[in-house]
Amino acid sequence: VQLQASGGGLVQAGGSLRLSCAASERILSINDMAWYRQAPGKQRELVASIESGGGTNYADSVKGRFTISNDTANNGVSLQMDSLKPEDTAVYYCHVDYFDFILQMTRNSWGQGTLVTVSS
Repeated sequence: VQLQASGGGLVQAGGSLRLSCAASERILSINDMAWYRQAPGKQRELVASIESGGGTNYADSVKGRFTISNDTANNGVSLQMDSLKPEDTAVYYCHVDYFDFILQMTRNSWGQGTLVTVSS
């Protein structure tokens, strides 16, 4: 499974962006999908995740500002980012954890990343 992330760009502080992540094929057994980010000089961190049952989890730094949701039309996931801050500047990566029925094992895949820059 390949993931394609899009929607990044340059936005002023207080603005909004919506990131999308589309899978190359329908995934029958998703455990969870998530967005991570990596700022320059920092480790990659979890931003938000959504389980197959719809449960969500957010980093404390984005709670109340970001919303993750399933994008069934694109076999993927979206991230609505509101009230953006300069510290949200990073490359954002989507990730999927799923069960491969052919190989009979859990696998995961990363998207290529999309850059979000928030100016002050």
